[in-house]
Amino acid sequence: MASIASRPERLPVVLVTGLSGAGHTTALKILEDLGYEAVDNLPLTLMDGLAGGKLARPLAVGVDSRTRDFSAEALSEKLGRLTHDAGLEVKLLFLDCSDEVLRRRFTETRRRHPLALDRPVADGIRQERELLAPLRELADLVVDSTDLAIGDLKHLLQGHFRLQSAQAAITVMSFSYRHGLPREADLVFDVRFLTNPHYRDELRPLTGKDAKIGLFIEADPAWGPFFDNLRNLLLPLLPRFEREGKSYLTLAVGCTGGRHRSVFAAERLAQWLRAQGRHVSLRHRDLDRGAGVD
Repeated sequence: MASIASRPERLPVVLVTGLSGAGHTTALKILEDLGYEAVDNLPLTLMDGLAGGKLARPLAVGVDSRTRDFSAEALSEKLGRLTHDAGLEVKLLFLDCSDEVLRRRFTETRRRHPLALDRPVADGIRQERELLAPLRELADLVVDSTDLAIGDLKHLLQGHFRLQSAQAAITVMSFSYRHGLPREADLVFDVRFLTNPHYRDELRPLTGKDAKIGLFIEADPAWGPFFDNLRNLLLPLLPRFEREGKSYLTLAVGCTGGRHRSVFAAERLAQWLRAQGRHVSLRHRDLDRGAGVD
């Protein structure tokens, strides 16, 4: 997706849609903090008023299955009209989430699903997913909130939709392959080839943030060449991403358990990127999931 900041002559408009419970309200609040005027549940009949240069500031609009007269076809038509307005830079943000997590969120909050007021939540989720499938295909950005904390969602939306930007915002994250690849990752690096501290009794309870783990991994002959090659790869790559309009980049480093090798490598990578003058956020996705085999 092209950076909004790269098209300053056009007024940014972000249409926020997706599955109920996937984070619409939170996303609109984040965009409002970024400087957008946020409007939720705007009737589709009023969207035509956005065209023609009538907006005074960037706008974020929430449109979903609660909206009066809503349909994927109707929103697609409105999106097409707005996209052809020379004064607007229109982007469609689609928020997705796994069915299991959506069911849990509705159960915990005791809310009824808007499409299943008198039926099980699972029926509403299934119906809404079918209803919104065409919009997911049209989206400029699909965000899966299944494993995202609010802070992570904030960093992600800041990277894609901030109004002024000189560099790509970078997130470095560690993860466990046991729990799957991060959906939001742009580049993934596998460090399972490094000697595993898990098999040393005195190191097993520690994490990649501990100095003893760092010394152990740095003593592995494979670590130095790997990290040198990683830096040599990223140095020319990051500016090329930015020239192509990439405003947000997630670098993921994985090992088996997500506690030792990947955590240490992610910490070192974030430290090096910051030393290059980069804005970096750091996240250890699976560090607190338990001490399995790293």
